[in-house]
Amino acid sequence: MRVAVFSVKPYDRASLTAASAGLPIEWDWFEPRLDRHTARLAEGATAINCFVNDQLDAATLDILAHQGVKLITLRCAGFNQVDLAAAARLSLPVVRVPEYSPHAVAEHAIGLVLTLDRRLHKAYNRVREGNFSLEGLLGFDLFGRTVGVVGTGRIGRCVAEILLGFGCRVLAFDPTPEPELTRRGVSYAPLDELLAASDIVTLHCPLKPTTRHLIDAAALARMKRGAMLINTSRGGLIDTPAVIEALKTGHLGHLGLDVYEEEADLFFDDHSNSVIQDDVFTRLLTFPNVVITAHQAFFTQNALDAIAAQTVRNLTHFDRSEPLEAVVRA
Repeated sequence: MRVAVFSVKPYDRASLTAASAGLPIEWDWFEPRLDRHTARLAEGATAINCFVNDQLDAATLDILAHQGVKLITLRCAGFNQVDLAAAARLSLPVVRVPEYSPHAVAEHAIGLVLTLDRRLHKAYNRVREGNFSLEGLLGFDLFGRTVGVVGTGRIGRCVAEILLGFGCRVLAFDPTPEPELTRRGVSYAPLDELLAASDIVTLHCPLKPTTRHLIDAAALARMKRGAMLINTSRGGLIDTPAVIEALKTGHLGHLGLDVYEEEADLFFDDHSNSVIQDDVFTRLLTFPNVVITAHQAFFTQNALDAIAAQTVRNLTHFDRSEPLEAVVRA
């Protein structure tokens, strides 16, 4: 079967090629993102494979279906980029990779916490410049701090377990509490209570209409003055202008982001020789208490191997008319 792969990078190509060795899969590699303008590149393909910033809206899906595409495969866990109602109307099944390496994302989130807490980004640059002063690098112990984990799916559970190992008091919010976390000492609480009590809030929930701008001006106002906010899930969970205002007033003490609401035109590409046109993003970069990574949290060899393996498994099941795994439904 022919598979059109969009937003492909060299590491995607290497991992998918290795995972499909000896199987009847023919890959067509495309660097551009998938949208209504590039969808015609998939002509002749049985399936497509795409990533977090590809745009699978109704217009794009109509073009793909008209060209004979029969399956949408995502090499990610999130699916907010897909118009699921349109996919159902066109009888286009959508499959994803629900679990590649929750540890990778969880560990990156904790890495952001430690970087901000101990000012590692500032210390690294100082030492390289021969400045060994400790002024401005004062941090705090994580032991005994209260950390709010919003969303206790696979990644959120890993984060909570790591935080328990640091000796933190862990609060959690999730519509479906995890009994094992409760047994281990995690306390579930309403979101407002979690925000008010936490020294650190870390987001691990999907982006959907009910969670878009979950952290807005009102939510930020409920947080402790000087608290830390971490987001390694989806950029749309945060109202970025509201966060900037909270940073400016000092109400929000630290911000760690691996995702950004308007990241599609920035992340995964080299813009070092260009002027960034996103004024909101460039404003974020001016704060010394903000650390941003470019959707890197998933990026470990373990995760790439798992993503490729699940993607190939999804394609193989479809090709053999076997039941599909990890189907996403409207």
